[in-house]
Amino acid sequence: MMEEKIGTAAGAIWEALNSHGGSTLSKLKKQVEGKAPVFDWAIGWLAREDKIAIVPSKRSFLVRLKDSHGCAAGAP
Repeated sequence: MMEEKIGTAAGAIWEALNSHGGSTLSKLKKQVEGKAPVFDWAIGWLAREDKIAIVPSKRSFLVRLKDSHGCAAGAP
């Protein structure tokens, strides 16, 4: 059951990043209506699966999808 919640949250995060590009963790959490700790675990899962890049930025972190398919989001 918990694995399903984490997987659903990871899917929502991936879709948001794919549709809107990179985001800060806090904005992304609001965008997908993520709840702790499931949101945090989903981010960790995507990072472990090498699907996202997390980069420090001032007081937060920027999250973006890694380019694993050879084209940018929105490109044909």
